[in-house]
Amino acid sequence: MPENTQDQGGRWLSPVIYLSNNWISLAGVVIVTTATVFWLFLLPTTIKAAVSSPYIGILAYMGIPTFFFLGLLLIPLGMEIQRRKQKRAGLYPAGFPPLNWHNRELRKLVYFIAATTFANLIIASQVSYAAVNYMDSVGFCGQTCHTVMQPEYTAFQNSPHSRLECVNCHIGPGASWFVRSKLSGVGQVFAVTFNTYPRPIPTPVQNLRPARETCEQCHWPEMYSHDRIRVIPSYADDQTNTLTKTVLLLKIGTGNSGIGIHGTHVGPDVRIYYTPADESRQTITRVEYNGPKGKAVYTASDPPKGGKSLPPRLMDCMDCHNRPAHTFRMPDPAVNSAMDAGEIAADLPFAKKESLALLKAKYATSDQAARAIPASFENFYRQSYPAIYAQKQSEIEASARGVLGVFNRNVFPEMNVTWGDYPNDLGHTDFPGCFRCHDGSHTSAGGNTITQDCTACHNILAMDEANPKILTELGITGSQASKDAGQ
Repeated sequence: MPENTQDQGGRWLSPVIYLSNNWISLAGVVIVTTATVFWLFLLPTTIKAAVSSPYIGILAYMGIPTFFFLGLLLIPLGMEIQRRKQKRAGLYPAGFPPLNWHNRELRKLVYFIAATTFANLIIASQVSYAAVNYMDSVGFCGQTCHTVMQPEYTAFQNSPHSRLECVNCHIGPGASWFVRSKLSGVGQVFAVTFNTYPRPIPTPVQNLRPARETCEQCHWPEMYSHDRIRVIPSYADDQTNTLTKTVLLLKIGTGNSGIGIHGTHVGPDVRIYYTPADESRQTITRVEYNGPKGKAVYTASDPPKGGKSLPPRLMDCMDCHNRPAHTFRMPDPAVNSAMDAGEIAADLPFAKKESLALLKAKYATSDQAARAIPASFENFYRQSYPAIYAQKQSEIEASARGVLGVFNRNVFPEMNVTWGDYPNDLGHTDFPGCFRCHDGSHTSAGGNTITQDCTACHNILAMDEANPKILTELGITGSQASKDAGQ
């Protein structure tokens, strides 16, 4: 009985062993073996309730199964091609040797599978962990498509979130959103491949995960937040770069009691819906407030003509903090910050004025700017202030690099990114920001308007003063106040 069973098995298994020794089927064996070994290494993470890394999920649920079934398909495909080829050539044998260790074809296949499995065990143990770590890295997100991502990557490196991984905010935990993010990214891959992507990249990102599921993993409205003092330095464009300071008390407030900026807009019992006039969300035609004070609907008195009819959007963190990790600044505040940080020497005559003139000039490429800006800055002092140049040459050269640094952090000619292309809605000095709603023109049916009272969000403790008394009373001196307040 066992011999008959073996003979019957050999009748179909022997041709399989014989025909599988071709490069297509063997390639399929390698792919199947590799996918299986990689899957086993990822198994401990996939059996958890949620996959912590979205890229582990991509490998475990999409990448590895795709390669596994591709390998399975190649094995019979190669066997069929080999069978037809041998039959046409008259080489297909009438009988096959028994399936024992004396069978040469069986030995070759067993040795091949053993060798590939051993090799894959070694490779997968090293590569799977390293690959996931690399795909989670900021370098992978920011530098794989260098030209496209250079503006956002550069801004990210100079942001308060620069030590976070991109996937924490752009995808977040769980499997569903990493699938949605990667599917939406297919079009972007083709755009990069065929060089059809827009320059600059339009914002905001339309398919970004809601901030309540990402930002609020670390920041949440219910967390009590005290009011904060913000010191804003401003250097004049006169010969001495006269420094003045504006001091604000920001009423951050808390989400628990519905007061302050956060409590009013994103408190636990507050839901605000707004209707933007276009994809940029810089013009808002309708605001619906639902909260402890009841419900109110405000419409713009002069809405734009011919705009798109966009659906209402539930307001969240990203509607004010729209660039928390990718902030691009305007020339004047960017130079003020650089001078306050000592990157551009404030004791050089007309340093502010000359810096702004160079930064606002047009440059075809980043390389052209890298050559022109430092050379022009140094040449200005060499010609206009030769004595100062001779005395402070190293300081002037360092300041020239500081001006170039401001340019490199905010302007990217290759992507057509220049000053003001990416609005920052936090505040209302350089862009509409708060005034998109708090402009005094959004009125309810009862005649009420969304407040434009400055004291609703902040108190002005000093305005463009050389030595604000309030800072002396609080013991705040130097540029540290500005640095702390800017976070």
